[in-house]
Amino acid sequence: MWYVYALQSIKDKHLYIGISENTNERLKQHNSGMTRSIKHRRPFVIIYQEKCKSRIDARKREKYLKSGIGREFLKKYMPP
Repeated sequence: MWYVYALQSIKDKHLYIGISENTNERLKQHNSGMTRSIKHRRPFVIIYQEKCKSRIDARKREKYLKSGIGREFLKKYMPP
């Protein structure tokens, strides 16, 4: 099973959207600094995750969530 997920940086409120088979393990990797591109934005919390049937479906949903309308959709899951 694949998941699309959205993380929010506690430090600067930045959103990160990705896919994974194990979102909890992926969150640990992000928070330990293993993802170089967002290492400086740590720590992160999961604000949204969604099950997908396949990796291809997860990629399509990820692409949507990274679009303007997708980011608007995610705003309702962001803490104030």
